[in-house]
Amino acid sequence: MSITVKSKTDLAKMREAGRVAAQALELAGKSIRPGMSTFQLDKILHDFIVKCGAVPTFLGYGGFPASACISINNEVIHGIPNRKRIMQEGDIVSVDVGATFQGFVGDNAATFPVGNISQEAQDLLTVTEASLYAAIEKAQIGMRLGDVCHAVEEYCSSRGYGIVRQYCGHGIGHEMHEDPEVPNYGKPGHGIRLMPGMTFCIEPMINQKGDAVRVLKDGWTVVTANGSLSAHFEHEIAVTKDGPVILTRP
Repeated sequence: MSITVKSKTDLAKMREAGRVAAQALELAGKSIRPGMSTFQLDKILHDFIVKCGAVPTFLGYGGFPASACISINNEVIHGIPNRKRIMQEGDIVSVDVGATFQGFVGDNAATFPVGNISQEAQDLLTVTEASLYAAIEKAQIGMRLGDVCHAVEEYCSSRGYGIVRQYCGHGIGHEMHEDPEVPNYGKPGHGIRLMPGMTFCIEPMINQKGDAVRVLKDGWTVVTANGSLSAHFEHEIAVTKDGPVILTRP
């Protein structure tokens, strides 16, 4: 495992990349409406990132054909934008978007309601987002990576939700995926010790029921095995002497 510790200069640049990604995600939340296709939303995000002088990180990454992953309801992650995939009132839509700026990557995600959603869906969103902040709180100098990972698991499992285990958060910097891997489960007091200048993405992927997922025939879209709803929230953070700093702030 090769973890790159970032300098203050690096972190300043990462904050700028993170800001572009965060503004794109904020724009997604404001743009989503019933009747909109995921293709339309992707175009809005692509054009915004380019207008900011950045590059859409996801476009072409591993062959991915769009600038954002847009996943609806039981789709966990990696949904491919499509002209025929229309958002409906009551849906929940997960948007994962990245921007490369000044040689560094900003990466974040959130799940948004389309109009009025069920209480069950709202509870899932609330718990998933809260688990992200519970994990961020553990990203302190001297803590272990397992403390961060366990925070998500403990928060969501205790409320009866399923933890996606096949996919996880990751280190980030010049590349979107760097060491270490950051699962949404783990043992407190285990794993690497956190040091100032470490940067990684924490991204709870939480299912309404059960942990199991499968990949659709398109080779990208991950869905819950039982058809239940799934939510996804992600921030890019830095470990600093002043505590964890969220780099993906609008």
